[in-house]
Amino acid sequence: MKYLITGGTGLIGQALIKKLLRSNNSITVLTRDVNKAKIKFGNDVHFINALSLSNVENINVVINLAGEPIADKRWSAEHKKTICNSRWGITAELVELINQAKNPPSVFISGSAIGIYGRQNESEREVEIGEDFTHYNHEFTYDLCFKWEQIAQNIKQPNTRVVLLRTGVVLANNQGALAKMLPPFKLGLGGKMGTGKQIMSWIHVEDAINAILHIQNNNMIKGPVNITAPKAVSNAEFSHQLAHQLNRPCLLTTPAWVLKLIFGEMSDILLFGQNVKPNKLLQSKFNFSYPTISAALTNLI
Repeated sequence: MKYLITGGTGLIGQALIKKLLRSNNSITVLTRDVNKAKIKFGNDVHFINALSLSNVENINVVINLAGEPIADKRWSAEHKKTICNSRWGITAELVELINQAKNPPSVFISGSAIGIYGRQNESEREVEIGEDFTHYNHEFTYDLCFKWEQIAQNIKQPNTRVVLLRTGVVLANNQGALAKMLPPFKLGLGGKMGTGKQIMSWIHVEDAINAILHIQNNNMIKGPVNITAPKAVSNAEFSHQLAHQLNRPCLLTTPAWVLKLIFGEMSDILLFGQNVKPNKLLQSKFNFSYPTISAALTNLI
């Protein structure tokens, strides 16, 4: 199988490529830093630093995961622009090339996020959000993901299936959100954020990459797909489970005003959440290896 992958050095991209390499697939990765990528993957991957029509001709699967990290720092106007352009630009370029191809890919799997749904207030947290949910809360994450998905759906090739990955918080060992949470919890200084009632829709990285491969191989799955575990948890429950796995107390609270002072508008993604349900994965009989937060954290920690 021939793959073209963008964002290959990100959390999901790295895990996905390592799994694909075990089955002797042909993989081309678009990267800004070829030398850095070679250190991660060696010589079994073909690296490019720019796209051309030849990169999508005769490719079976295009997986678009590129994008500037969204939760690394405050959202200044300039940083918001960088976050948007890093997703919209590469997606538009891929769509244009796929539409020009004489032998286009059979499937275009493009990134998105559950941020498209916007925040749920505490009174709404019992409402489960499936892929057919349309009561979006219009805010920055919605604007970002909505346009990102619109661009991806401009594929004109009748035989190219388009899938949009609405990904939740991906949990992985020594990477991503969990790596940032572990230090204070290991010191016994961890605890809930704000009220702790906000819902966290998460997924183990192994389930995330297996879900992508499941989607690739299931021609009936198209459009938006929620990439989350079937059981979302509150921030308070997640905090207690993490502290329990580390044999540490979970007594402290980070007040909302402190998070707002440190992170500004970006603190919204920490203080508000979405109770997302992966209906399409469940309906297509995808088997989650880590369906509960306890199982996921036990494996990772």
